Amino acid sequence: MKYALSLLLFTFSISTQAQTDPRIYEIIDDVSAERIEADITKLAGFGTRNTFSDTISDTRGIGAARRWIKKEFETISTNCGNCLNVFYQKDLVLAEGNRRVPQDTWIVNVAAVQKGTKYPNRYIIMSGDIDSRNSDGSDFTKDAPGANDNASGMAGAIEAARVLSKYKFESSIVYLGLSGEEQGLFGGAGFAAYAKEKGWDIIGVLNNDMIGNIKGVDGIISNVDFRIFSEPVPPTETERERNARRFYGGEVDGISRQLARYVHKTTKTYMPEMNPMMIYRLDRFGRGGHHRPFNDLGYAGIRIMEAHENYTQQHQDIRTENGIEYGDKLKFVNFDYAKKLTAVNAISMASLAWAPPSPNNVAIGGIVEPSAKFKWDKVDGAVGYKIYWRLTTSPTWDYNRYVGNVTEFTLDGIVIDNYFFGVAAVGADGHESMVVFPNATFR
Repeated sequence: MKYALSLLLFTFSISTQAQTDPRIYEIIDDVSAERIEADITKLAGFGTRNTFSDTISDTRGIGAARRWIKKEFETISTNCGNCLNVFYQKDLVLAEGNRRVPQDTWIVNVAAVQKGTKYPNRYIIMSGDIDSRNSDGSDFTKDAPGANDNASGMAGAIEAARVLSKYKFESSIVYLGLSGEEQGLFGGAGFAAYAKEKGWDIIGVLNNDMIGNIKGVDGIISNVDFRIFSEPVPPTETERERNARRFYGGEVDGISRQLARYVHKTTKTYMPEMNPMMIYRLDRFGRGGHHRPFNDLGYAGIRIMEAHENYTQQHQDIRTENGIEYGDKLKFVNFDYAKKLTAVNAISMASLAWAPPSPNNVAIGGIVEPSAKFKWDKVDGAVGYKIYWRLTTSPTWDYNRYVGNVTEFTLDGIVIDNYFFGVAAVGADGHESMVVFPNATFR
């Protein structure tokens, strides 16, 4: 009887790790291109959402836009039994010392927090930008509909709230609208500081900035390609950590890079028709996005966006010149594509929010030996652990082994010199934490 019970538990454990979660497919199916189109249309209809635009009107300017966003979050909360805490978070940015700020301005963000049932202080954030701009970022009078940049990302965050608010998660999820992006990432800086002051344990920021264009300025058209930007290591790492990398590796294995790999893996598992492109950069060449202020404070953060940009539709006055139609207009947004990238975000956040925490400490051994050895801390809520490894030149975790509910394991025959390794915690429903690159060694 004891043997039969052990066999049953073993079989259940293996099947739990081998299967996908049907709830994830439900989330994908529930994301609506029609609702996203309606939201982008509404946001673009405010004429301009420039950071310095009208805050009094109910029909034009950034004030009307943020009040509408807050009302949408509140409606979603009502529909889920007040499951969201909706609020403004704001900071005063001064013109003095900021060349792109013509006047002292309140930078107002809109947040909706869905508290976790088990780890309420662990947060996964999906952000979009509220503000828009035309050719002159300080021009707050002319139209700047910002349909793709970045009504698409903001609409994605609102739609993710509609879909995910129907579920309960162990960790907290934040749906976030950030302001002041075009003048210096002020909204992200303010909210990151707010979270730091509150002691939030942010395990991942998914910044969505332009998720609606499929036709690039180079003529390439694709509704399946998208990019995931991530920095290699945190800027807050210590000198000791930097020195250790010379001997043990980890140049491309910081927390933001692991978050990018997590989104890549989740997408390839549940949405194999999509082509996530891992971009080994903080952001586009010489440019910035609202994940960066979170990175600056040591949080994991990535940028998710379209793969093929059209620069005639970004930061442009609306006009036709030499036969080219300029401006970030509604007609250029592909709503089905925005739906796909919204789903990518939603399933990544759901998987993370259903997963146990990552192991805090992972140690690796096996120097001058024919096997790789591992030790890690036990994780609350984990039913087992998975060891990942890859060739040192590979961008993604290509091999893995589920090793059960243990806190140390040896991979026989795997030479430590030839691979990079990591460990993830696995929950009862098969959802995994982010992979942790070893942060200690032993013999």
